[in-house]
Amino acid sequence: MFYRLLSIVRQQRVSPGWQNWPSARSSTSAAEAHSIALPAQAQVVICGGGIMGTSVAYHLSKLGWKDIVLLEQGRLAAGSTRFCAGILSTARHLTIEQKMADYSNKLCHQLEQETGIQTGYVRTGSISLAQTQDRLISLKRINSRLNVMGIPSEIISPKKVAELHPLLNVHDLVGAMHVPEDAVVSSADVALALASAASQNGVQIYDRTTVLHVIVKKDQVTGVETDKGQIDCQYFVNCAGQWAYELGLSNEEPVSIPLHACEHFYLLTRPLETPLQSNTPTIVDADGRIYIRNWQGGILSGGFEKNPKPIFTEGKNQLEIQNLQEDWDHFEPLLSSLLRRMPQLEALEIMKLVNCPETFTPDMRCIMGESPTVQGYFVLAGMNSAGLSFSGGAGKYLAEWMVYGYPSENVWELDLKRFGALQSSRTFLRHRVMEVMPLLYDLKVPRWDFQTGRQLRTSPLYDRLDAQGARWMEKHGFERPKYFVPPDKDLLALEQSKTFYKPDWFDIVESEVKCCKEAVCVIDMSSFTKFEITSTGDQALEILQYLFSNDLDVPVGHIVHTGMLNESGGYENDCSIARINKRSFFMISPTDQQVHCWSWLKKHMPKDSNLLLEDVSWKYTALNLIGPRAVDVLSELSYAPMTPDHFPSLFCKGMDFIGRDALLQQKQNGVYKRFTMFILDDHDTDLDLWPWWGEPIYRNRRYVGKTTSSAYSFTLERHVCLGFVHNFSEDTGEEQVVTADFINRGEYEIDIAGHRFQAKAKLYPFSSLFTHKRRKDDVELSDFHGK
Repeated sequence: MFYRLLSIVRQQRVSPGWQNWPSARSSTSAAEAHSIALPAQAQVVICGGGIMGTSVAYHLSKLGWKDIVLLEQGRLAAGSTRFCAGILSTARHLTIEQKMADYSNKLCHQLEQETGIQTGYVRTGSISLAQTQDRLISLKRINSRLNVMGIPSEIISPKKVAELHPLLNVHDLVGAMHVPEDAVVSSADVALALASAASQNGVQIYDRTTVLHVIVKKDQVTGVETDKGQIDCQYFVNCAGQWAYELGLSNEEPVSIPLHACEHFYLLTRPLETPLQSNTPTIVDADGRIYIRNWQGGILSGGFEKNPKPIFTEGKNQLEIQNLQEDWDHFEPLLSSLLRRMPQLEALEIMKLVNCPETFTPDMRCIMGESPTVQGYFVLAGMNSAGLSFSGGAGKYLAEWMVYGYPSENVWELDLKRFGALQSSRTFLRHRVMEVMPLLYDLKVPRWDFQTGRQLRTSPLYDRLDAQGARWMEKHGFERPKYFVPPDKDLLALEQSKTFYKPDWFDIVESEVKCCKEAVCVIDMSSFTKFEITSTGDQALEILQYLFSNDLDVPVGHIVHTGMLNESGGYENDCSIARINKRSFFMISPTDQQVHCWSWLKKHMPKDSNLLLEDVSWKYTALNLIGPRAVDVLSELSYAPMTPDHFPSLFCKGMDFIGRDALLQQKQNGVYKRFTMFILDDHDTDLDLWPWWGEPIYRNRRYVGKTTSSAYSFTLERHVCLGFVHNFSEDTGEEQVVTADFINRGEYEIDIAGHRFQAKAKLYPFSSLFTHKRRKDDVELSDFHGK
C-alpha cells in the first residue's frame, strides 16, 4: 500500500504543500486497507507516519535494525507534517537543538539524491531581525554558538538586510543575524522520502491502521493492540504527535507525555507582480512575532501571537488533521505586523488563511526518550512548531538511544524524565501552553520564570518565607525562593527587570552571601528529591554498593556524598545518602532528578520483595543551616553534641560498582574532556555583558568547548564560569586526550555575545585565589594605615 501511495504522489505532484494531498487521499479504499494483514510480531512498532515516525524508522534501519513496523492511523504525513511551513532553521537557543537542526538540514539536502524523491529543498538562508539592542544581544549569543559549530552565520546591519531582501522595511531595525545555509523544504515530501528509504531497508509500513493501546507485562512492552489485530514486540515508539498524550494514557500502564495542542495560523498569498525568487531568504521578525518565507512566488507568513487558542482540551481529536476554521480577527495583529515589515504586500491577494494544530510542551523543548515506568516504551513528540528542523537529529538520537542504550549527545534537556506527574495534568497543560506559545518569540533573558502552573508544590514554610519578601522560582513544579526583597526595594521594578547585564537583584544577593559567610543562614531545601531504601536483610546495602560509586558501608548516622554512574563511567545522578539504620538508607538528590533517579533505581534493582524503594519527597521538610555560626545555632536546638565527628569528610575504598571499569579505563587512557573552572580577568561587572551559560571557550584562540554555567563570586569579586574543555586535533578535528598539562598551559578567552574576555583556567579548588585575595586586601589595608 505504501508504494502505491508513493507512486501516486510522485505522478500527481504539482508543487510541495498541503493542497496536493486530496488527490492522494483517494488512492486507496477502506476495503483495500482492511484487507492487508499485519505481521504477528516485530522487534519495534512505531506509531505515527509523520516526519518524526518516518525519521525514527529511517535511522533505526540505518543502524541495522530491520524488523520494524510503522503504523499510521490515516495517511502518511497527513498530520502536522502536512501543514508544516517548511522552514529549516538552525538559529536555536539550546546547543542540542542547534545540533539537531544542523543534522536535519544536511539530511534533507542529500535525501533527494539518496531516494530519488523530490523534497523541494532550496537553500534560501534566513535573516533574524532585531528591533532592540537586547534582541541583538540575544542574536549575537546564538551567532557565537553557531560559528563554533561550523555553521556559517554573521551579524549584519539593517542596510545589508535591505540588500538581501529588498521588500523589507528596515527603518526600525538595529541589526540582524544572517544564516546563509538555512533552507526551505516540503515537509510531507521529506517524510515520504524517509519512509521510502526505510522501506527499502526492510521497514514495513501500514497506513489506515489505528493503535488502540500498548500491551505491558511486568513494566515491559510486550505488544501492541490495533484495530486490525495484535503485534507482539519488544519496543514501542510513540510518534503520534497530536495524539501522543491520549495514546500514552490508553496503555494498561499509563505513560505521561506532557503536551497540548494550540491553533497555529499562517497565510498564503498569490504570487507578487514580480514573483519572489525561490532562494529569497526566510525572515524571522521575533519582535514583530512573525516569520515570512517565499511560497510559489508569493508569501507564506505566520507567527506566534500573545493570546493563543488551545484546542482539543477535552480529549482525542479527529482522525486526520484538517484545516481548522479561519479566524481573521485573531490573526489581525500578525497581519498588521507583516504589512509593517513588507508594506508592498497591502494590495496582494491572499489565497488562504491556514489554521492547523501544533503541539507544545511545558518548557518549550521537545520530548524524547524512554518512559520512566515502562521499559521499551519510547517517545518522540511535542516539537513546539519546530518538527521539521528537529526531525532528522531527533530521529537519529532516539534510534541511537534504542540501539546502543544512549544517544551520541547529551539530551537530558529533552528527556521525557525531566517531567513529573503534576506537569502532565490536562488543566496544567492547557494553561501552560497559552504561555509557552508566545514565549517562542519573546526575548529570553537569563533567569526568567514561567508564570502559569505555579504553586503546584510548596514547602510548609512557604507562607512564612513569602511574608519575609521571598521572590520565587519554579523547579520541577516546586516553588523555591531565589532571594528576599528588603522593604525599601521597588518590588514591581525588580520583577519587571530583564537584562543580559548586571541584574537588579545583585546588591540583594550580595548581602545574603555576606550573611552566609560571616554569620548564619537557613536555606529551605524541601524541594530536593528524597528516597528511602530499606530491606529485611543486607539487600539494601548490597544493591546500593553496586549502584553508587562511594562506600556506603558506614556507621549508622553517617552521611556519604556519592555519584550514581552508568556503564560508561558518566554521572546519572549526584546525591547524598544517610544510613538510618543497618537496613535502611535515606537518599537526597537534586529536585529535577526525581523521575530520572527513580527510574534508574527501579531499572537496576532486583525484583526482590524484601527490598523496598519509597519516594518520600513529600513527607519531609529539609533545612540547610550554613555559615560560621551554624554549629552554635544547631547546638541550641539539639541534645546531641555538635562535633566534626558527626559530619565526617568524604571517604572511599576499593569496591565494585556500575561504571567502575570505565573509570579505571579512563584513569589509564585519559579523558577526552575535563570539567574546568574559569575566572574572568578583564571583565567589568557593572558595564560588560554577563556570562550565563553556553558561551564558547577558546584556548590559544582555538575553540575548545562551552560553559555550562556561570555566576558572580562575591568572594573573588569576579565572574566564575564552569565548562568542559576538549582537545580537538588541528589536522582532523578529532577529540584527543585532555591532560592537566593541556589545561594549565593554555591561554583562555570566554566569548560573550561576540566579545572575548580573558580568563584563567583552574582544575582544582580556588584556595590559592582566596589566599591571593586576602593578601591583596591586607596590602591595601596596610597602605591605607600608612597614609
